[in-house]
Amino acid sequence: MDVLSSILKVTRLEAIVCSTSMLKGPWGLDVAQTGEARFYRLIKGSCIVSLYNDQPVTMGEGDIVYIPHGDSHWIADSAASRRVTINEYVKSQTAGTPFFSGPEPETILAAGHFSYNEEGTHPFLKDLPPIIHIRGYGTLHHQFLQHTGYVIHTERDHEKPGSRMMLKSLAEMLFVSVIRTYIEQSVPETGFLAALNDSQISKALSIMHNDPAQDWTLQSLAKSVAMSRSVFAGRFKSLVGETPLSYLTNWRINRAKELLIAEKINVSDVAFKVGYQSEAAFTRVFKARTGKTPAMYRRIGLEDTA
Repeated sequence: MDVLSSILKVTRLEAIVCSTSMLKGPWGLDVAQTGEARFYRLIKGSCIVSLYNDQPVTMGEGDIVYIPHGDSHWIADSAASRRVTINEYVKSQTAGTPFFSGPEPETILAAGHFSYNEEGTHPFLKDLPPIIHIRGYGTLHHQFLQHTGYVIHTERDHEKPGSRMMLKSLAEMLFVSVIRTYIEQSVPETGFLAALNDSQISKALSIMHNDPAQDWTLQSLAKSVAMSRSVFAGRFKSLVGETPLSYLTNWRINRAKELLIAEKINVSDVAFKVGYQSEAAFTRVFKARTGKTPAMYRRIGLEDTA
């Protein structure tokens, strides 16, 4: 499994809400900070989206804007337009007197937000910029983004059996396509995205992700990617933000969290699968990282998914 796929597997990205708004200018919405990532797809017209105290981004038809960390922002047809909060806008629709309505909407905007589970603290997610703007036309990725965005909103508007599972899979597809296109456009030089573009560091990440049970050392990891120990350690930390062995420990714990919830196996078997020869050693590290024993984490997790 590739690195990005394995990260998505433990973060369990899900699409929570998708909606389409038809807006007659002048219009504007204030969006408060949340714990969810937000995305917008402009179907018709043009608009501006901006984080507070940041440069506005102008969206054209077909563009997608993704706000990975859920920062507060505004979106409007013009910076000068009066804005209302999302709650005020939803209440006006429920009351039958929607704001910004008209017989010929100038803007049609699809919007939605993703949630991550508690494992959404992976450095890959932390290193994403506050706002990502994907223009609507160009590469094959753009075409795929447009099609996926359309299918998500169609599925949400015409809910059928299996829609929840469909939306989860489509959300992951949209997310991966946005990230691929962002990397294609920006070629980041630092952070986890740059690590994915570095052939040797990316290979080391893949090795750790695919075989956490192996008794890896700094020397064996460096050797597996044909680097000296010192050069490997320095480049890994400069890109990923932590040492190789610290990253490996955190990855093992994230993988263990997934196994504890998803698989009906003993804690000792989970420990072995993620590289610990004894349940006691695994439990000590797990509790130090999460504040809970593996058994407690499993019990709470199963209650939440019941």
